[in-house]
Amino acid sequence: NIIKNTLNMDNIDWNKVLIRSSSLSYLFTEPKAKADKDAGNLSATAKTHLKQVYIREKYGRSKDIQTKAMTKGLECEDDSIFMLSKYHGELYQKNEERFTNGYITGLPDIITTDTIIDVKTCQDIWTFHDKVGEPLPDLYYAQIQAYLYLTGLTKGQIAYCLTDATPQMVMDEQLYAFRKGQYVTELSPEYVQKCEEIEKAMTYQDIPLSEKIWVVNVELDQEFIEKIPQKVEKARQYLEEYDNKFTKCL
Repeated sequence: NIIKNTLNMDNIDWNKVLIRSSSLSYLFTEPKAKADKDAGNLSATAKTHLKQVYIREKYGRSKDIQTKAMTKGLECEDDSIFMLSKYHGELYQKNEERFTNGYITGLPDIITTDTIIDVKTCQDIWTFHDKVGEPLPDLYYAQIQAYLYLTGLTKGQIAYCLTDATPQMVMDEQLYAFRKGQYVTELSPEYVQKCEEIEKAMTYQDIPLSEKIWVVNVELDQEFIEKIPQKVEKARQYLEEYDNKFTKCL
């Protein structure tokens, strides 16, 4: 009864829930069954993601998943923007304005007079080269289209940046190697060599700037953008139906 009473206090209007630009691609995944595709129904992937949206909206909770790549992306974002500024010969500033319309919401990294730039800080040199020359992931493509939809601009870019890890990140990795390697002391020649290898793997001052930036241009996809309201309406319908089904069982 306590749980039920608490839920009854929530007056969420599911028809006003906004989908974040970073998760828009989930709504565009296709269902496996042809009938569901023809009907424009949501895929299982979309529904799984929308349950996370439901939990966030109803209970104010989000999964706190923090990988090494995500940590570097957050801590080295300013370095990436500075690096990109040098590469393009323009002084970029981190955008702090969140955009919202009736369907989606998003916070672009950089906004110029005519272009949205989304900065992706790569975890290391290997993940950076994994992106070079490869098709843009659906997640990033949808995110850029969302930003173009929100701002009214027509050109976007994904900028992959290979920045140095912070000194603390390097030190953490070296300490982890010490514990894992069972070295006698921190002055053991084998450990000193290992530390040098770790630092070289995580920092790239010896590599030219031109080889640490990979930019992918993304043009406005009007057909994609016109589908966004429809996809969001489907998502809202699912959230409302899920909420009704869930609360009736309590």
